[in-house]
Amino acid sequence: MTKLSATQVRHIAKLARLEIGDDEVEKYAKELSAILAYIDQLSEVDTSKVQATAQVTGIKNGMRPDVVNSSPVDREALLATSPLPIVDDQIETPSAHG
Repeated sequence: MTKLSATQVRHIAKLARLEIGDDEVEKYAKELSAILAYIDQLSEVDTSKVQATAQVTGIKNGMRPDVVNSSPVDREALLATSPLPIVDDQIETPSAHG
């Protein structure tokens, strides 16, 4: 069974933009390692004779018409709901600073 290191768990958390404390690293290392072990177990199953399936409901091309509806709310009203600063008609997020 592959066991994730503390460094790997911290890296995964960083990629997911999650802040985890040192006390959580060991917990997540165990949980993520168990998930990876289950995936390894699934990869041992012979699926060579199983037909590929995209979906199982039987619905074919279940799409609705693409209709554009006008909105009763204007851009300024939507932007005004943000507590973040508005720069050039866009909401500026903290991650946009670098």
